[in-house]
Amino acid sequence: MGKRDEIIVGLDVGTHKVVALVGELKPDGGLDIIGVGTSQSNGIKKGVVVNVNETMEAIQRAVHEAELMAGCTVNAVYVSVSGGHLKSFNNRGVVSVQNREVQETDIERVLENAKAVQIPADRQIIHTVPQEFLVDDNDGIKHPVGISGVRLQVNVHIITALNSGVQNVVQCAERAGLHVLKTSAEMLAAGRAVLEEDEKELGVVLVDIGGGTTDIAIFHNGFIVHSAVLPVGGDHITNDIAVGLRTPKAEAERIKIQHGCALSPMVGDDENIDVACVGGREPIVRKRKLLCDIIEPRMEEIFRLVEREIQASNFADVLGSGVVISGGTALLPGVAELGEDVLGLPVRIGFPRAVGGLHDLVNSPVFATALGLVMQGAAEEADQAGEKARASNRTKKSGKNPKIFEKFFDWVRAAF
Repeated sequence: MGKRDEIIVGLDVGTHKVVALVGELKPDGGLDIIGVGTSQSNGIKKGVVVNVNETMEAIQRAVHEAELMAGCTVNAVYVSVSGGHLKSFNNRGVVSVQNREVQETDIERVLENAKAVQIPADRQIIHTVPQEFLVDDNDGIKHPVGISGVRLQVNVHIITALNSGVQNVVQCAERAGLHVLKTSAEMLAAGRAVLEEDEKELGVVLVDIGGGTTDIAIFHNGFIVHSAVLPVGGDHITNDIAVGLRTPKAEAERIKIQHGCALSPMVGDDENIDVACVGGREPIVRKRKLLCDIIEPRMEEIFRLVEREIQASNFADVLGSGVVISGGTALLPGVAELGEDVLGLPVRIGFPRAVGGLHDLVNSPVFATALGLVMQGAAEEADQAGEKARASNRTKKSGKNPKIFEKFFDWVRAAF
């Protein structure tokens, strides 16, 4: 297999499975998905690594499958981080700009100031997301470079994680022979893939229902303003089915995917399903409505917890775009309808935004996080390329060779 310098790989390490997506940057700035790999995993529980070897092997299988499809070798990845250990809060940073135009270095300084908060020794900051800048008393500024003032402020959303929670995921990827370029909170990656810019401006809630947890992210005025992780997800639905129908967990997962529905009235009384029994006994026939009667209360509970989090965020009144649901559980029929009934907001299922290449293969809420990681990598590659171009232009405009100045200063230091 060949090696391509322009590829970007997103690695979503989830509770049920590992997803690897290989993206390729096009000369026009577009993005093609050229490789997809998935692998079942038993080494993650509620977003946290509980078995390093199993997780490492699942990563290897998913990446190898993506490599074969893409026809390239994967060496570096962007990796998702999830789990109840993620915590967030809002903060503000302030620096002086001494009555001049704001420069890029000032933005770096004010963001560092915003990050200068005390957090427990066992935690680390994984995201500092600017919400808005303020120059003197002028607020609502998104790009302050070039604006004159005395004082520069920034409001930020900070997401922290347990050191061990991040290190274990990174360790598994590195043991699989990969270099981790950056880690990203799952809700931010998923939001990048499924949310439209106008939704984030008007106010929207992203609800990413994973296997072990449900991630919530609230956006307003274009930026994230609140995030949280609920300790309940699709696994709880599967467990309820296994107990209610007295069937093995693997069979309960299959039944949920193939026959599940989140809203009981959507299922006819005459619909039946075959259910495998424990102990190898003969399958029995059950009413599909019974299955839905098991799923609906758990889904309603998840939405009630989401509603409580929305109210606690103090942003309940600015959600003009309603709710977007991503993750594998979003594919259950009736999820959007039940969500609207419980939350009293418009709800849509979060299918990823259009990309080129293998779009049909990844056009599912299941791939939202992995695709968001690829999109994040593409954006960072574009930023770095732009910065290099700007630096080159500055050098050309100056008409001076930096090496000449280096030799000059060496001479001055030697002389004095």
